[in-house]
Amino acid sequence: MNNDRRDLVAQIRNRALIYMEIYDVLSAEVGAKRAETLLAEAIFQRGLSAGKSLAQHAPDDLAGLKDSFLASVPGGADIFQPEVLRCDRDHLEMQLHGCPLKDAWREAGLPEEKIATLCRIAGAVDQGLFRGAGFKVENRTWTPGAKGCCFLCVQRGG
Repeated sequence: MNNDRRDLVAQIRNRALIYMEIYDVLSAEVGAKRAETLLAEAIFQRGLSAGKSLAQHAPDDLAGLKDSFLASVPGGADIFQPEVLRCDRDHLEMQLHGCPLKDAWREAGLPEEKIATLCRIAGAVDQGLFRGAGFKVENRTWTPGAKGCCFLCVQRGG
């Protein structure tokens, strides 16, 4: 692994641990469900802002959106390992096979259900990103027993 890739993975894993710490502090103050809602909303808002950079593809250039999104994935295809399953006039479907965030939470020894919660929270960035770009999106984040990580289904905006 080259130094740049190692540094990027370390930064992403550090972000995962920051999410975990914020979630734990908020949970102690306002309860787990409210903590999830608040943290996901903040991360969603960040995604909305980032999505503006992809808005030139709205409302229906899914092929252009795919190309721009894949070009902007941290570490390229190497780290999150996105696989395009479908890209046609109406749908863009991608399965992410790698996730340094999930890896960091596993290495921290978190139970599977908490990892799934943190994945939902972190996945809010993709919800915001594609909605901010002017598209409809469904992000099925990782759940216990599932392979891979996020499954993204993006549809034309409207």
